[in-house]
Amino acid sequence: MRKYIVLVALLVGLTIFSLALTVGFCVSTLNNPFFVSFTNGAKAEAQTLGVELIVLNAQNSNNTQYNQVEDLIQRKVDAIILNPTDTDALIPAVKDANKAGIPVITLDRSVNGGKVAVFIASDNVAGGRMAAEYIVKVLKGKGEIVLLRGIPGASATRERTKGFMDFISKHPGIKIVADQTANFDMAQGLSVTESILVAHPQIDAIFAENDSMALGAIRAIKSSGRKGIIVVGFDGIPQGIQAVKDGDEALDVAQQPYKMGALGVSAAYFVTQGLNFAPSHLAMPLFPLTKNNVDQWTKSSH
Repeated sequence: MRKYIVLVALLVGLTIFSLALTVGFCVSTLNNPFFVSFTNGAKAEAQTLGVELIVLNAQNSNNTQYNQVEDLIQRKVDAIILNPTDTDALIPAVKDANKAGIPVITLDRSVNGGKVAVFIASDNVAGGRMAAEYIVKVLKGKGEIVLLRGIPGASATRERTKGFMDFISKHPGIKIVADQTANFDMAQGLSVTESILVAHPQIDAIFAENDSMALGAIRAIKSSGRKGIIVVGFDGIPQGIQAVKDGDEALDVAQQPYKMGALGVSAAYFVTQGLNFAPSHLAMPLFPLTKNNVDQWTKSSH
C-alpha cells in the first residue's frame, strides 16, 4: 500500500513541462459508459502532462483494433496504451510494437503474449469472488442463480467468471440455472435475461459481469413483473451507482475507470522518459457498493 501511495504521489507531481509526446490510446469500445469514463480520465491526464493523445475506438472488433495498433506503429508514436478487445487476438500487434521499440501499456484487460511495460487493472478474480460471496450470504447458501458473462476472450470476462465460479462451487446449495454471455452489452443483457426468465420460473439472483448487462437485466425483470430477484453488477459506472441508490442493483463491485485511464497516461510518460514504473502490474482497488455505503463512497471518490 505504501508503494502505491508513493507512486501516485509521483504521478500527481508531474508537470506540463514534459517533452512533447504522442501516445496512442486504443480503447475496445466507447459504446459503454465505463470506457467513456476511462477515456475521459486519459484525456484529462494527457492535457495535464502536455501529451498528444490519439484516441482510437475499436468498436469491439479484433481486426479493427489490430489495424489501429499497426497504424500507430507506422506513425511512430512514443507509446501505445491498449485496452485489448481480446486477450489472444492482439498478441501480434503487441509484438509488432515491441519490434518497433514502442512501449505498450495495457489497461483493464491483459494480453497473453508480447512484452507489456505496465499493466493496470482491477483484480477481476477478487471482484468475481466478491459478487459470489454477497449472493451466497444473502441467499443463505441456497438458491437458483444466473450468470451473465461478458465478451468471450476478454481477460476481464475470464477472470470475473473464475472468481465467481470458484466460490460458488463450494456451496452446493446454490444452483446456476443459466450461464450465458451478453457481451458486456445492455441490449443483450435485456434480451438474454428476458429469455432466461421465460425458461426459468424460479430465479433468486443474477450476477452480471458488468453494469451495462445488469441494467439490461433489471429492465427485463421489471417488464416481467417478477419480484425478489437480486441483481449484482460490476464496474461502478454512474448508471450502476444510481441503480444501487434506487434499490434495483443490490451490489455493484465498483472500479475506478477515470483514475485507471489517467494512470495509463502517466505510466506512458514514465516509460517513455526511461523512468522505472513500479510495480509493473498495478492493481486498482475494488469497492463493494450497496445502498448502505453508496452515498459515502460517491462523496469520497469525487
